[in-house]
Amino acid sequence: MDNDLELYDHPTTLRPNEGSDQVTDDCDIERLIRTVMDCSFKIHRSLGPGLLESAYKMLLADQVRQQGLAVEIERPIGLRFENSVLNDVYRLDMLVEDQLIIELKSVEKLAPVHKKQLLTYLRITHRPVGLLINFGEALLKNGFIRVINNQSDYISPYKSRAQDKA
Repeated sequence: MDNDLELYDHPTTLRPNEGSDQVTDDCDIERLIRTVMDCSFKIHRSLGPGLLESAYKMLLADQVRQQGLAVEIERPIGLRFENSVLNDVYRLDMLVEDQLIIELKSVEKLAPVHKKQLLTYLRITHRPVGLLINFGEALLKNGFIRVINNQSDYISPYKSRAQDKA
């Protein structure tokens, strides 16, 4: 990355482990992933594919909150380049417990750019793992992709899977 280019998390938010006693633990992240997946299955089982991404986003956020987890939707991320500061250049679809980034889609088939988009968000925010969910799949189990920030120390419990390091 060019030294003059810096991506940063929105100035009103903290990165994990900055300014708090919060410890980002791999087991905690896996628990969050399981909870989000369970909530996603519940929604998809009831409503199926075909809704707009925005509808799934609001429903999933509500379901995850009902599990007692903190959820932010449309969290802004900025960009700095030399003397320029651009606030709110990117927006995370969903951030769970300030640890897990969720990128939602409702398309017939995911494109490679969707995984790259999530990986970019992970790198910008210095978070270790994210979940790409495509509610457009007929079988939702085929719509989950775990994306791991290869610039983090995160070790997936699923090392044998191809999703391990992006």
